[in-house]
Amino acid sequence: MRGILGKKVGMTQLFDKSGEVIPVTIIEAGPCYVTQVKTADTDGYNAVQLGFEEVPERKLTKGQRGHLNKAGTPNVRRLREFRYNSVPALSIGDVVKADVFEEGELVDVIGTSKGRGFAGAVKRHGFAGGPKTHGQSDRHRATGSRGAGTTPGHTFPGTKAPGQFGNERVTVLNLKVALVDPERNLIAVRGAVPGPRGSLVIVREAVRRAKKKAG
Repeated sequence: MRGILGKKVGMTQLFDKSGEVIPVTIIEAGPCYVTQVKTADTDGYNAVQLGFEEVPERKLTKGQRGHLNKAGTPNVRRLREFRYNSVPALSIGDVVKADVFEEGELVDVIGTSKGRGFAGAVKRHGFAGGPKTHGQSDRHRATGSRGAGTTPGHTFPGTKAPGQFGNERVTVLNLKVALVDPERNLIAVRGAVPGPRGSLVIVREAVRRAKKKAG
């Protein structure tokens, strides 16, 4: 599938032809370099590996430098694969830019959410907490009961509880491309995408189209 690697710049707003305000996220998309092409005959599946974000050679491992030197591409430290149903039309060394997508197209954006460390159940899962009155003193943000006592005598795996919050892979589906600027390597998508400013994001063509409502 078509895709590109990018960096989250931040959020802003655009105005459409009718004057409506559209909240968008600006993504610095590419340029990306094709560092490897895989086919079903040689690798068992069809895919293209893209590289993004040029860095000094000293910041790459010996294995990374060898892989990129073989492909004849610049020193990039972000490598990701995009699978294809058939043999890709791209070749090693090709450059993928922001114009791989068009305005009005639906895309999926994948990123890593902001890490918030160890968080309680109120912040992590939206629990209501305990009562605020009638003698209550220290249970404002407590988890409360998570299961029976004697039977089963333990809590089940996966039960909502305090724990690590954020810093996980998040995919936002069916965001509309509001702007494409290939000269400045920018893509604006409608809505918010996961992660802090400057974090790596993957933009791919939508895999699940939104169903139109009847009537």
